[in-house]
Amino acid sequence: MQQPMLVLKNNTKRESGRKVQLSNIKAAKTISDIIRTCLGPKAMLKMLMDPMGGIVMTNDGNAILREIQVQHPAAKSMIEISRTQDEEVGDGTTSVIILAGELLKVAEPFLVDNMHPTVIIAAYRQALEDAVSMMRNEVAKPVDTDNREEMVKIIKSSLGTKFMKGWNDLACGIALDAVKCVRINDQSAGGYNEIDIKRYAKVEKVPGGSIEMSEILDGVMFNKDVTHTGMKRRIENPRIVMLDCNLEYKKGESQTNMEFMQETDFRKILQLEENYIKDICDDIIALKPDLVLTEKGVSDLAQHFLLKAGITAVRRLRKSDMNRVARAVGGQIVHRTEELKDSDVGTECGLFEVKKFGDEYFTFLTKCKNPKACTILLRGASKDVLMEVERNLLDAMNVARNVMIDPFLVPGGGAVEAAVAHRLIEKSKEIQGVGQWPYRALAEALRIIPKTLMQNCGVNTIRTMTNLTAKHATTGSTWGVDGETGNIVDMEDFGVWDTLQVKSQVFKTAIETAILLLRIDDIVSGVKKQSDIDAEKMAGKFQAANPQEGPEE
Repeated sequence: MQQPMLVLKNNTKRESGRKVQLSNIKAAKTISDIIRTCLGPKAMLKMLMDPMGGIVMTNDGNAILREIQVQHPAAKSMIEISRTQDEEVGDGTTSVIILAGELLKVAEPFLVDNMHPTVIIAAYRQALEDAVSMMRNEVAKPVDTDNREEMVKIIKSSLGTKFMKGWNDLACGIALDAVKCVRINDQSAGGYNEIDIKRYAKVEKVPGGSIEMSEILDGVMFNKDVTHTGMKRRIENPRIVMLDCNLEYKKGESQTNMEFMQETDFRKILQLEENYIKDICDDIIALKPDLVLTEKGVSDLAQHFLLKAGITAVRRLRKSDMNRVARAVGGQIVHRTEELKDSDVGTECGLFEVKKFGDEYFTFLTKCKNPKACTILLRGASKDVLMEVERNLLDAMNVARNVMIDPFLVPGGGAVEAAVAHRLIEKSKEIQGVGQWPYRALAEALRIIPKTLMQNCGVNTIRTMTNLTAKHATTGSTWGVDGETGNIVDMEDFGVWDTLQVKSQVFKTAIETAILLLRIDDIVSGVKKQSDIDAEKMAGKFQAANPQEGPEE
């Protein structure tokens, strides 16, 4: 008899064929079931503890999955798509996981019936192309981004499922103003359109007060105080100099030794240091600024010279804060004091003041004329509340940004999924061959979004779903689910709209992930070292030698 040939090492685990595909589908379904209750206005919150003992309370799909530790490779890729969705468009993180899980679930019967995965994949690809084009050409409607009421309505539908829905008007106003503030729309440079929320719309969380006290500043703020107690803490229309250099004596790069022959030489060195600091302070004072901001340190001597000249100094600002200040007050960040020019001075700020919240001092630069950066000041009862409010606001700002970049809307409340599903089922009748069935199954899978909304409201899912399907077949494509009551309503009148960009991204990401996981037919995991395996075997032998006695009856 021939000796079996071993190619892989002993400590390598290998699974292949149908078993792998079915285990991948099971893992994806498990992940999607975890956050199924987090969809819609009646969404439940999840409470998670991280390894350091901190807690996270949220219903944001991405925030939940980020904290979960998983072992299965397919589950890891599901978590990855939620992150991709968050980075790309900032909303729809829960929908994308639920949809991807359902797409794999409907593929399972075909695999069991020995249909080849590539046939299913080809049908899914075709359905994805058709779904995206149907959404843009048949279901979407254009929107006027200058109409404030329309824009607030769109942002409200995103915030309606979040913790912030009790303060909807406040949050929508803040999000819309922040995005309009940081938007740069330069028609002269070939229609250059930039909205960088991450870098230029900073959210500053200050515990204390109530959520109603949150506001958006027409300028910036940061957690710093003036360097000397004698300096002014309030200046109107200040001239601001921004520096990226030390206002102190330069130390040698490496260790420096000096030998003095006379004691007067030491005095000369001290005098040189003093003269150097006086020179750099004179360079600054020559421009007659009221406020100096620097990313580096300010020595006591420099503080003395600046105080004598009536100048306020703030030191050790973060690079990101300094960039925001430069965009808000005009002017340039300068790297050497000798190069300071009058055009580098920021003059567009209306008020500089230092305020105290709790034990901390905060510097405010507000009433800016045309700021291209802003700070959102959040107040709230506790740190956990503030973290959740910040996540909700970032979602809202992303929705506003998406509409401004691609001004098209689709009806919300599961209406767009039901509309696309109806059209795909009609189209599947024209498809020849066996590919018709996976194509049709994908269309049915899209209905999981309205179905989940109904389940989270606690209504009769089958009856309501049948009504919704009938409405789409007879009347129009704007019928969806009211997430509060579970009734079927016309989204045109109800006023819940989603952005086309988010929905297209949800479809693309979910279907492409399902395709990716269906393609896998072999998993080789050689993760364990031989020493770990030996240790496990020893532990197994030890347990076998000392079996624990069961509880007595």
